[in-house]
Amino acid sequence: MKRTLQLCVILFASVLVLGAMSCKKKLKDTDIQASIEAVLSADADMRSTMVTVQDGVATISGECKDEACKAKCEAAVAKVEGVKSVVNNCTVAPPPAVVPPVNDALSQAVADAVKDFPGVQTSLTDGVLTLTGEIKRSDLQSLMQRLNALKSMGITKIESSGLIKK
Repeated sequence: MKRTLQLCVILFASVLVLGAMSCKKKLKDTDIQASIEAVLSADADMRSTMVTVQDGVATISGECKDEACKAKCEAAVAKVEGVKSVVNNCTVAPPPAVVPPVNDALSQAVADAVKDFPGVQTSLTDGVLTLTGEIKRSDLQSLMQRLNALKSMGITKIESSGLIKK
């Protein structure tokens, strides 16, 4: 009888343990995705990302401003309950183009270089100096020497195809 009672207690405990394990709530992918989207939309750095979830695997995509932001997204998603693993397909935005500042000293130096050549007009855009107008063929070499001397100030190219030589 004592032996039967022990077997009944062990059987009952086993049923309780198995029952508790099977009653553990399994989160649906849609619920996990909704939780992740809430986390991502709460942070301005992570709002440009999207997520999909399949079998507990979260896949993030979109554009991050830098590598730190990309890592931050992955860490935040990994902390969400129900996420088994994270696939981070986010891309990092290229750095913004550097626009050279307007160089008043360069503009003034160009104006000084062409002041002795009244038929020549100049246009300076992003380091490219464009020459138009008319110049005596004998004065062209002198003008180009003056302008080439300004390259150290930020002129990257001199275009003189619009300049008429007489």
